[in-house]
Formats: sequence, structure tokens, C-alpha cells
Amino acid sequence: MPEALLLRSASSILRTVFLNRLPPGGPECVRKLSLNLRYQQEVRANVKSSSLTDGQTLSKEPLSHALKLSTPEKVKDAQLNPPEEALWTTRADGRVRLRIDPICSQTPRTVHQMFSTTLDKYGDLSAMGFKRQGTWEHISYTQYYLLARKAAKGFLKLGLERAHSVAILAFNSPEWFFSAVGAVFGGGIITGIYTTSSPEACQYIAYDCRANIIVVDTQKQLEKILKIWKHLPHLKAVVIYREAPPMRMPSVYTMEELMELGNEVPEEALDVIINAQKPNQCCALVYTSGTTGNPKGVMLSQDNITWTARYGSQAGDIQPAEIQQEVVVSYLPLSHIAAQIYDLWTGIQWGAQVCFAEPDALKGSLVNTLREVEPTSHMGVPRVWEKIMEQIQEVAAQSGFIWRKMLLWAMSVTLEQNLTCPSSDLKPFTTRLADYLVLAKVRQALGFAKCQKNFYGAAPMTAETQHFFLGLNIRLYAGYGLSETSGPHFMSSPYNYRLYSSGKVVPGCQVKLVNEDAEGIGEICLWGRTIFMGYLNMEDKTCEAIDAEGWLHTGDTGRLDADGFLYITGRLKELIITAGGENVPPVPIEEAVKTELPIIRNAMLIGDQRKFLSMLLTLKCTLDPDTFEPTDNLTEQAVEFCQRVGSKATTVSEVVGKKDEAVYQAIEEGIQRVNMNAAARPYHIQKWAILEKDFSISGGELGPTMKLKRLAVLEKYKDVIDSFYQEQKK
Repeated sequence: MPEALLLRSASSILRTVFLNRLPPGGPECVRKLSLNLRYQQEVRANVKSSSLTDGQTLSKEPLSHALKLSTPEKVKDAQLNPPEEALWTTRADGRVRLRIDPICSQTPRTVHQMFSTTLDKYGDLSAMGFKRQGTWEHISYTQYYLLARKAAKGFLKLGLERAHSVAILAFNSPEWFFSAVGAVFGGGIITGIYTTSSPEACQYIAYDCRANIIVVDTQKQLEKILKIWKHLPHLKAVVIYREAPPMRMPSVYTMEELMELGNEVPEEALDVIINAQKPNQCCALVYTSGTTGNPKGVMLSQDNITWTARYGSQAGDIQPAEIQQEVVVSYLPLSHIAAQIYDLWTGIQWGAQVCFAEPDALKGSLVNTLREVEPTSHMGVPRVWEKIMEQIQEVAAQSGFIWRKMLLWAMSVTLEQNLTCPSSDLKPFTTRLADYLVLAKVRQALGFAKCQKNFYGAAPMTAETQHFFLGLNIRLYAGYGLSETSGPHFMSSPYNYRLYSSGKVVPGCQVKLVNEDAEGIGEICLWGRTIFMGYLNMEDKTCEAIDAEGWLHTGDTGRLDADGFLYITGRLKELIITAGGENVPPVPIEEAVKTELPIIRNAMLIGDQRKFLSMLLTLKCTLDPDTFEPTDNLTEQAVEFCQRVGSKATTVSEVVGKKDEAVYQAIEEGIQRVNMNAAARPYHIQKWAILEKDFSISGGELGPTMKLKRLAVLEKYKDVIDSFYQEQKK
């Protein structure tokens, strides 16, 4: 059956959640929560996973402390906002003046106050889901809170100092969450490190953030830290949880040992620390991906986190659990602000259930998890959505003639309806029939049967991808923001949507465009409670980003339509200034080429200080399911393109190595069509080359969120680029 084929293939797109087990909550959970936090004591080097089963008792005593700490008197205390002079600081222990004004007058809150409210409302609800031995298990919000307190006390026992960091180098898991919250409860700063980071990158971040403790999940990550430990003067301990350490090592603890150490710290000692916290103090560090130099530590205050978790998510139509408990799948790196604010902090704010994917989610297991969990809300970077699209296209190509024709028909009538009447709830009979017979089954196969909101961000998305999902009756809602805005500053939602836009400004936030040109395009500048405290230890960079009036200059360019929808057009730093003085934004030209030529995956425009524009191209190829690396095999869509233009090529090497005449001619004709639509001759692409391998994270051309690292590409392919212009001199 074609439908069964689709289900099987969808499962291989992006396999299901890992992790451990906690016993389900019940009436006894407040009086005496029996959770097993004991990892195997007889450690073996080949142990693959840990368990959250067996034996530790979490008493209800901390719950009474939570209630005391959230009384009106205590809340009032923590809301005091002394008139600090500056809107920014570069000190981890600094405070800032919060941007409270008439349009943004909400009372500031700490993370603990936010969690205390959640505990009162949603304590018995499932907070986290994870899979163990083929069975889904859950942790309630009450259990979650008690685990976070215990982790906080464990960190304090290991020597966590105020305004120092607990760094986490691990894949998404319950341990990531309660370690992060515990770090904040303990007066520390949570700092995520990408799991793909080299030992040198880990050293830079751990040193800069003054990490006292680093939490890792595998021996591989532990080895990175052991290699650099001697260069980290503030590091006192490492905690490992998913795999056991290969041998007993000084200052290396299992998660169970951390929790047991927490028993030695009185609840009252933790309460003193929590009660002293203020909303205008730093609680999280998010390091930029470093596409233009060393990563910068973006300091986020407790108010940044709690305000954005509430009002930023409201703008995206995220529902509180009393109306509908949102279910989300956590798989994107939590060291990135988008995943951290969406999965971790917004989950606490509204009582969502967060289910964890397996570490190999992006190598093939994500869709299995989606199908089992059936999220109500989902977020992906554009490359994830593109990968799903490509897999569906491959399945369709392998399906029988009738099924393929039905899918194409259903997507065609649905796309037309969604483009012509995007806000209409009254669907024609043919559109409803197409959805019932075909598209609903596709969405079910993908795990989106109950998904009401699908978001994307962190990088631009092609029109082709947006149209494809509109054809499946899946709207992709864009958001716009940066690490420096705590995530979303603009949001789209079912009630706030315009194709190709990044939505409207989050209520309570402000935007202005500076240095607008004749088309109304200017630099995007932002203001509001989302704006970060400053870059850690980088006063010059902070002053560059935040002007004297407190506006954040994003470096991004865009325009606002008459209804306030934002359209991103590029980045100031990416602006190409040719030798003739022409200012050329590269993104619109690159997107035009990819739209014109569906065989092209990546296109990068060249021409800064050059006499003319040139372009580097990569072809759409499949990814290795184990390594997620680009292979030599063309995708089904790319093969179809080759066949359409008269080529029999099925691999990248056949096209590039043999300079396939039919494909090269078709690409040249597509480039010329793009040139014909250009504003002027200086915007024409005069030369281009197809690279032998697609861009990737490991290749250095893409950052952790799949953003193009232009400087790295310029350096890596310098010889190819120089050849464009050397020929001109002959």
C-alpha cells in the first residue's frame, strides 16, 4: 500500500525518544515522591544508558518552601527594581534597569516565581515524557520541581558560586531541564554548549562563563572536558548521566551522586539563595555561533526569560494547560535560544508536556517520535522542514501511479486555496475532499495529525518549501528574533499570518527601521523586555549592539508593510559592495536562483570589492542516515530535474566531475532568467561554479542551526572564487 510505504519512509526521515524512567506521579507524590535516581553502581565502560529508576526519596518539605517563597510579601520583595543607571552590563553579577514602560508594564518575575505559579496550577500534570525500554514514562511538574531543587543543592555542595555557570554539554533530556532550572535556583547561570563543539570551543565557553560545574551525557563529551580541564581554573566538578564514566575519577560524579550530595545541604540554605534573587540579574548565557569570530556570551536576565516565556509564546498562540495542554517534542539544541525558550522556559510557564526525542533525531528517528507523541505544536529550523519535504517527494516518486497522481492533485487544489484565500475558513468541497482522502493521511504519517501550530526560525526558508507545506495544509509560522532578544520579538500565529513574513511585533515590544532606503528597507532596531543585558566581558561589542537610548541594532535589514508585518531582506554585514560601489543584498538573489533551479540546495553570492558578481552552487543530495553528512547521490527531485533537461545523471560526481552538458546548460539558462529580472546590470551573476560536495556543519560551511557561514565559505573555496576573477585579467 502506498500509504504504508509513506508511513515507513516517514519514520526514516528524521526513531524515537531515549532516556530514563521515573514512576508516574500520584496522590502520594507530594507526601513522598519515590523516584529512582540511582545509576548502576557497578560501572562498566560499555554502559550505554542510565536510569532514573530506584531509590531516592524526595520529600514534600521543599514544596512548603516553594509556597512560602511565592507568598505576596516575597514576590513584592523580588520585584523591586532599583534605579540602576544602565540598561546594560557586561558583568555576570551585574544588574540592569528593566525596560518597563506603559506598553510593557507587567510585573517582573524570577524563574522560581514562575515555577511556583506553575506548581500551584499544574503540579499533577505531566511535565516531561521520555521513553525507556519501549515504554513512555512521565515526570509531573511536582517531581520536576523537586528534582530541580535537589540538583541545585547538589551543585551548591560541589561549590557552585553566585554568578558562575553550570555548563551543559548534552543532548536534550530531563536531566538537561532539571539541571538548568537547578542551576538558576542555586544562584548560578545556565550555559548550554553545542554537543558538536570541539574541545577547543568547549574550553573557550567554559573559561569565559567561569563554569564551576559541567554536566555531560556521554563518555565522548566527558573526554572533551578531561582534555581541557587544566585550562579551566573555575571548574570544580563534572557530572555525567547517560553513560557511566569508564573508571572512578576525582571530581567526576554520576547524576545519582550529585542528587545524594544535595541531601547534605539544608532546604533553608537554598531558600536564602532563591529569596535573594532579582528579576534583573543574569540567569542564562547563550553563546552565539561565532560565524564572524569568537562566540559572544549573550546574558539573559530572569525577567528576559520569564517575560518572553509568557508574552512571546502568547503571541504564537501557545495555550495554557487549563485550556489545552500543549505537547511538544524537544530535539533542537537547547544551547540555542529558540529551542531553550520554546521547550524549556515556555513549557514551565504554561504547563506544557515536553517529550524528548532520541539523540539521533535528525539522523532518522524524529518522525517516529512525532508519530508516537502527536505534538500540538512543533518547531523546526528550515533545513528540517526541507528534509521532510524531500523525503515525501522521494516516497511519492516510488509510489504507484494512482497514489502519486492523487497526492499531486490534492496538494495542487489545497495550495491554490491557501494562496488565494489564506484566511478563509470556508473551504470548497474539492479542497475538503482532498484533505480527507489524502492529506490527512500524510499529516498522520508525519506525526502532525493533532498539530495546530508549526513554527520555523533561525534561518530563511525558501518559497518552494513554504508552498510545499501549504499544499499539505500545513502552515509554517515564522518568528523573528535573536539570542539578544531572548528568542521571539516578532511572531506569526494562526491569527497573525502573512506568507513570507516573520509576523508582527510581540505586544509590549517595539521596532523601528533606521536608514531606510526608497523601498522602505532599513536596519531593524528593537526595544522591549526581551532585550538582553549585554555581552559577557565584551563592553565594546555591547556598545556596538545597544545604542545610547537602549535600542538593539540587529544588523538585519527588513521592511514593514502597512499592517505591521515584518519581511527580512538580509544582513548589513552580508551586504556586498562591488568595486563599482553598488550595494547588493545577496539573499534575494540567492533565493531567486534556488526558486528558479530546484536542483540547487545552496547558493552563495560573491562580489564584495569585485568587478562583478559570481556564485557558488551546491546540488541537492541525500544525507547519510548515520552521519547526517551529504552523500554523492542526488535527491529524487534533483534526478527529476536532470531527466527533464535530458541528463541521465543520478550523482553529484556525474554532474560535476563530467561537467554534464545538459545540466550545466539548464543551470546557465536559469541564471540568465534570474538576471533578466534583476534591477540593473550590476546585479547580474556573471560566473558560477558547482561545488563537489554540499555544505554541512562538519564541513564548516554551516553553523549549528544551519546558517550559512559566509566568511568560512570564502576562505574554504578561495581558489575557486579567485579563478572567476583571474580569468577576467587574462
